[in-house]
Amino acid sequence: MPIHAKQRTCKGGAALLLLVLSLIAAPLTAAANKPKVTILATGGTIAGAQPDTNQPGYKAGSLSIDAILQAVPGLSDVAILKGEQVANIGSQDMNDKVWLKLARRANEVLASPDVDGVVVTHGTDTLEETAYFLNLVLDTDKPVVLVGSMRPATAISADGPMNIYNGVVVAGMPAARGRGVMAMMNDDLHYAAEITKTNTTHLNTMHSPNRGRAGTCDTGKCTLFSPPAQRHTAGSEFRLASNLTELPNVAIIYAHANMDATLINAAAKSGARGIVIAGVGDGNMTQPALDALAALAAKGVVVVRSTRVGSGIVKRNVEVDDDKLGFVASMEKNPQKARILLQLALMNTQDVKEIQRMFDEY
Repeated sequence: MPIHAKQRTCKGGAALLLLVLSLIAAPLTAAANKPKVTILATGGTIAGAQPDTNQPGYKAGSLSIDAILQAVPGLSDVAILKGEQVANIGSQDMNDKVWLKLARRANEVLASPDVDGVVVTHGTDTLEETAYFLNLVLDTDKPVVLVGSMRPATAISADGPMNIYNGVVVAGMPAARGRGVMAMMNDDLHYAAEITKTNTTHLNTMHSPNRGRAGTCDTGKCTLFSPPAQRHTAGSEFRLASNLTELPNVAIIYAHANMDATLINAAAKSGARGIVIAGVGDGNMTQPALDALAALAAKGVVVVRSTRVGSGIVKRNVEVDDDKLGFVASMEKNPQKARILLQLALMNTQDVKEIQRMFDEY
């Protein structure tokens, strides 16, 4: 064979070898570039199944995390995933025990250098409460995204798969770091301190009425808006002791016309260390209720004025003289979030001025 023919054969073989190696390396490189996201499942409607897809009604927490993930097309294309079943309950049954277990496991997972973000599947009834609790106690700057659904997994046009898909994308975004805990529902991204459920059944139930959304997603193409203003996660002063098994007893009492002191005094007698009033208007209440709360505040029960109205700010000394009565104003926290913040605050202090500072900052 002529020398130039041998050279062409060698060059052709080398080119073929390079092509084969590039084909092998391509998927390895693509996999290495994918974010690593761990999904922690707690149950809820997103894991629910209904006996009749044409009728309302279902059992929450019926499906495992593996079954849920299999129902999301293309999910493995956007991240390297791991899934864990932390709980499998309807979120109406969420409690201190599950919160503490979830928070501790999330902190463990997020501490790993092999994890870029976490997604938590959750029922919508108390999603905002779990999100806010995690926002205050997780020690991380990595993205944490709660996802839920308004339709069970077996329903016609279930919304869970898209929420999971978008949530995984956000959890893997470097730009989402340092923004605290968020929630993805119906293509909208919300900060934990802002989100609240506003409708019993509609897909667009989740809103952030005071400061607006954290971002938006369209089939995995996500845009982030302004970062949160409040302290959270790695910047939070709240941490969970290893021996902590329950949170302080804090009651929420709903204000209404002709309200008396019965439920207020009953809450105190049952051991409540704090009481949050879901007040009328700007955190107001009847005079008998006001007098009863002032008497309890003088005895060391921490009283927080919030509002049953869906948005707005309850500021100090507006209509009610908080300084004189020894109350705390909830600022932007609705009653359910005010309760969580007060629970964590009471683990550190009972000083009303210090607790007011926390409500101002978180």
